[in-house]
Amino acid sequence: MATTTTSAAESTETCDVLIYGTGLVESVVAAALAWQGTNVLHIDSNPYYGGSWAALNLDELKAWTDRVNDSASNNTPFSDAYLYISRNLDPRKYAIDLSPHILFTRSDLLNLLIKSRVSRYLEFKPLGSFHTFEQDSFEKVPGTKEDIFTSQTLTLLTKRSLMRFMKFVIDWEQNSTIWQEYKDEPISKFLEERFGLDAPQIVELVHSIGLLPSPKAPTELALGAIKRYLTSMQVYGNFPAMYSMYGTGGELAQGFCRSAAVAGAVYRLGTKLIGFDETTSEAELDSGEKIKVTEKIISSEGVIAGDEEMTRMVAVVEKDCKEWFAEGESAAVVVFPVDTLDGNRYAVQVLVMGSGSGQCPSGQAIWYLSTQESGEQGRKYLYVALEKLEETILRESTENFEFDVNEEEISYLPNGLPVISSVRLGESLRNFSPKESLKYLLKLTYSQKVTVSPIEPTADSKVIYTIAPSIDLAFEGIVDQAKGLYELVTGTTDDFFDVDFEDEDDDATATAAAADTDIRDVAQGKDDDVVGHHSDFEEVAGEMTI
Repeated sequence: MATTTTSAAESTETCDVLIYGTGLVESVVAAALAWQGTNVLHIDSNPYYGGSWAALNLDELKAWTDRVNDSASNNTPFSDAYLYISRNLDPRKYAIDLSPHILFTRSDLLNLLIKSRVSRYLEFKPLGSFHTFEQDSFEKVPGTKEDIFTSQTLTLLTKRSLMRFMKFVIDWEQNSTIWQEYKDEPISKFLEERFGLDAPQIVELVHSIGLLPSPKAPTELALGAIKRYLTSMQVYGNFPAMYSMYGTGGELAQGFCRSAAVAGAVYRLGTKLIGFDETTSEAELDSGEKIKVTEKIISSEGVIAGDEEMTRMVAVVEKDCKEWFAEGESAAVVVFPVDTLDGNRYAVQVLVMGSGSGQCPSGQAIWYLSTQESGEQGRKYLYVALEKLEETILRESTENFEFDVNEEEISYLPNGLPVISSVRLGESLRNFSPKESLKYLLKLTYSQKVTVSPIEPTADSKVIYTIAPSIDLAFEGIVDQAKGLYELVTGTTDDFFDVDFEDEDDDATATAAAADTDIRDVAQGKDDDVVGHHSDFEEVAGEMTI
């Protein structure tokens, strides 16, 4: 993509919209406005793209930790960061995701990525392994009709109940007579009373398929979350979700920034917005420059605080964790349900990323743990979950794991295959003593303000503040938030990304052709040992200074 560098005198006098922060929502809005001819100046106080969604190398992570713990300068949704890094790690071979998320194949954000052609700047990998922690082991979630039909652990009555529910939930919105009276009741009550489901099935539907933090989630919300998973299966392959290489939200944000740059937006990293005079409509930058803003300022610094606080942990381990991945994949989701970790009130969700994700070197993996429990209690449950993860991966990666069973503890399937009692198996797993220890190369814990209930952005003045990221492990509400901000600037959403890209001379597509991957090829999967950021984008967009 050809670029030019212009002087401050030529380009800093006026812009229509100044966007402060390169988080995902702000970057979507920047691209949407730029493609409609709006003069956009997009700045960020950080030396990298992504804001709260960024994926950082280790040097950037150290600086981020210092900033978060400096109460005088911390204006982010993060707090209470504690970081340990082992010696002799190459900082640039890691990309630590601050707000890791997954992308369901049926989602408005994926539709927008395709429509806007931003997907051409990204490389996606499939995610088909979802596990529930039970009986001291990780049970793979039966997410399709075929899985339920072939399951040897479900009774015929349970299979019928599950099939009846799955048929209902696909079109649950059109069957309000079934769920309306349970609208604000816990989803666990609805599933038990309306469909006769037992606790293990309710746990999997709520926690591992719906990715909800509690079985007390309201029925209306939960039905939409469960449908999201089920309708996303088999869209591009035998998996419901995907993720972008080298980091999740941060890479998507970079993609939209790149699209905005192609459309004419101007970018400056490492630039702070010092103040804004509403009388003169002038914004002041830390360089001393003053920018005349004719329309609005959209800012993520001074972000609207989320209505909840979640606790996060990141652990880099010297283990590839391939035992948890589906064939040809390099990621998995593990969920610790309520009351499985010494009384946890909320589920602990774990996103496991292997080296095929581009976030760490070969032979290692990154565990991203999170819980809606806050403070010391939240950290306690994350450490208990970390111990369970360690025990499980050491056991599952141990060759020739053996234990004694009695004949009465074995039953046989119609095809003659032996099945061991789950109770006996659970006891054996708890008594397992590993012959090796797990080496942790990095540990990070921190708190993050997040949004649980949707908040409509408002603009009582020329400055609009964006909203803290959602608590959902999946990208949720991004497009709606971006459209809301877009409408506050333009007065309508009718022309939101209403662009005929066929007539656009997309130099960037040619520049990035080697790295671009058609989103429909994601099912093929690649496990290239590539790490780091998209340096080609940093070189292109970074040159477009004022």
